[in-house]
Amino acid sequence: MNAIELKGVNKKLGSFAIQDLSLTVPMGTICGLVGENGAGKSTAIRLLMNAMKADSGEIRLLGAAAGTQEFDEAKEEVGVVLDEAYFPETLTAIQVSKVMALTYRRWDQRQYEEYLKRFELPEKKRFKEFSRGMKMKLAISVALSHDPKLLVLDEATSGLDPISRDEVLEIFNEFTRAEDHSILISSHIVSDLEKLCDYIAFLHKGRLLFCDEKDQLLETYGIFTGTAEQADSLRKEAIISCESSGYGGVRALVRRAEVPESLELERPSVEDVILHMVKGVRK
Repeated sequence: MNAIELKGVNKKLGSFAIQDLSLTVPMGTICGLVGENGAGKSTAIRLLMNAMKADSGEIRLLGAAAGTQEFDEAKEEVGVVLDEAYFPETLTAIQVSKVMALTYRRWDQRQYEEYLKRFELPEKKRFKEFSRGMKMKLAISVALSHDPKLLVLDEATSGLDPISRDEVLEIFNEFTRAEDHSILISSHIVSDLEKLCDYIAFLHKGRLLFCDEKDQLLETYGIFTGTAEQADSLRKEAIISCESSGYGGVRALVRRAEVPESLELERPSVEDVILHMVKGVRK
């Protein structure tokens, strides 16, 4: 069973549309969803959680099809953190836990209190007085404290300082040490996803350009640096995009299989691949 399956999902929203979105997240893996602002990441997550109805296509969550009673039951096993944490402003962290205990059948109060201590969150301070980072930490604490099998995270590290981000990423890694635990996380901080994820999915203007295993993705492409003449000598199919690096030099993302083995290539970062792909699409 896969944790997430989207097949041929379409959704029209004014001038924007999610188009033929097909994405699979195997059980026990972490998938990073990357894309520019407005690419459709949050819309895709809302479609997945059935907070927004798709115009067409199939959606399955932990094996259950959207629109069925099994799907509603499966959502009990999903911890969700959206790009903004939403709790009543006057509630304290302790009062939030009382609400969650009535919401989730498997609410774990001890686990929740441990996360509050780990994140150094005040128990009696009102939510409206929390900083953005504190709000995200509270939302993550709630998401992890009802024995979920799947975490769906939309910019969950947004607003956190680098030390807090590393701490949160370590917690996510701990979560997926269980073979039946999975994560879908969207973020504009690509370096976080490169540290954390097994799969990288790249959404561009509502279309999924790729979803690949991270290591395979980084083996498929390479960074060529050299002269414009050297770049021109390569097959057209080899180059994804090419840019000037000054003094007559160029830097290009290339497909390793399409260039001579004698050509020395750098290993790209995930960010290199994504930035060059966007430039390639715009050509």
